[in-house]
Amino acid sequence: MSAHLIQSMPKAELHIHLEGSIDVGTLLELADRHDALDQLPAQDEEGLRRWFLFRNFPHFVEIYMTIQALLRTADDFSTIVYRCGEDMAAQCIRYRELTVTTYTHTHLQSKGLHIEGILEGLEDGRRRARRDFGVEMRWIFDVPRNASFRSGSYDPSPADVTLAHALLGRDQGVVGFGLGGYEVGAPPQPFAHAFHAARDAGLYSVPHAGETVGPESIWGAVTDLCADRIGHGVRAIEDPTLLLLLAERQIPLELNPISNVRLGIYPSPEFHPFPHLDGMGLLVTVNSDDPPLFNTSLVDEYRLLAEIFGYGEDDLIRIARNAFRVSAAEPTLKQSLLAEFDEWAAL
Repeated sequence: MSAHLIQSMPKAELHIHLEGSIDVGTLLELADRHDALDQLPAQDEEGLRRWFLFRNFPHFVEIYMTIQALLRTADDFSTIVYRCGEDMAAQCIRYRELTVTTYTHTHLQSKGLHIEGILEGLEDGRRRARRDFGVEMRWIFDVPRNASFRSGSYDPSPADVTLAHALLGRDQGVVGFGLGGYEVGAPPQPFAHAFHAARDAGLYSVPHAGETVGPESIWGAVTDLCADRIGHGVRAIEDPTLLLLLAERQIPLELNPISNVRLGIYPSPEFHPFPHLDGMGLLVTVNSDDPPLFNTSLVDEYRLLAEIFGYGEDDLIRIARNAFRVSAAEPTLKQSLLAEFDEWAAL
């Protein structure tokens, strides 16, 4: 029964990277569109799937940057957003908040792409996906934290540029301001000015923290970035005082079990602290992060909860409802999605 429930249950997903949602078929299409097949290590889907198999973090970054380099026009963004909507429909995902690293496209890679083109493509893709699949998407623009420390000292411009992008896109679905990348050597505190400005403008503060660095990163996200939600946050399990704070304030955690295993944070799903964080009263959600790169999906993540952690139907429904409840969707949309979910759950 759980397998049918997981597939058919209306779902929301809060932690997934748009660039990391691109499957191998779409990647080949983009490469062919730009006459860039020679920039890929394989020219067929099976070969690319083998390349996608995670080996280590540098390999993951290599794949990610290759994908980003093939996003060159507004039409490219429209294509990947539309395909994302198709995937949502296949998994019964009604709502997604997708992280987009705009600074990489406009400043780190020389391809003549401007934020106006990115916003145009995002909006066209989500409009077509809403029309054809009945799904809703919103955007979180995140700062690539490592770009701020390339010279060895902090450079505020990646945060300032990303903030300007996010503010420009508020009427086109941008609801959150994030902080992504490799945490080692890139703590959250220097980014506080941008996060305070984003929150003052009505955007959610949703930094990544507590993935490749421990509790100190989460403390910084909470105290200095005033996080409304924590991307990952799984390493909170290592600090009892932090656990008490997160439980008391009910700051949601966007947990990604299979991603954490693929990145070597935990040796296998059985070691993942998801059920312990949940059992201690923290507000948790489950997400897929970069699904094709980690050979997962949101449905697979829920299956893990059932098959590895022993979650029954009531707990699966509770976790799924959490995601709708703590989303950054505008109140009318959130109310509508929750009503739909509760109607389904009552059947």
